[in-house]
Amino acid sequence: MSIALFLLTFLFPPRTISVPALALPSTVASLSPRQVSVAIPVIALKKAPKTLSYRVTATTYWPEVGQTDAAPMETADGSIIPARHSSKTRWLAVSRDMLDKWGGPFHFGEKVRVSGISDALDGVYIIHDTMNRRHRHCVDVLVNERECKNGLEGLWPDIRLSKLAPEPVWEAS
Repeated sequence: MSIALFLLTFLFPPRTISVPALALPSTVASLSPRQVSVAIPVIALKKAPKTLSYRVTATTYWPEVGQTDAAPMETADGSIIPARHSSKTRWLAVSRDMLDKWGGPFHFGEKVRVSGISDALDGVYIIHDTMNRRHRHCVDVLVNERECKNGLEGLWPDIRLSKLAPEPVWEAS
């Protein structure tokens, strides 16, 4: 026993109050415990974060009716491809299985890093378009027709597609 506890007990002894025991009514005395079901609210959790890097097949395309739909200059997110675009425009079309609308990890307008194609085509791209539904785990890099005919056309397997962290939004405090 510590000294402080001893002093408190000595200075302020506990009081005992004698009260006659209350008799319980017979209905309360004969109750037995029973099981009670308790409804616990289930909080929906967000999906587990998907990996930040994916291995995909990459190809190049340019806006013409043979490679796109009837409106080749309009992308799936409603953006209009600039008339004087080139591979420096850095727009990307992804297969539908890669878009969040169909259960994938990416959104329209999201920035991604593409690496493993070539020095000219590797870099940061913005997702603006989607590919035909027959494609799976693929990306299409927007280029100019002249660039494709000068050597940028091709198919590259095992390309790394990485999510970029969102840029912080600065606000005055």
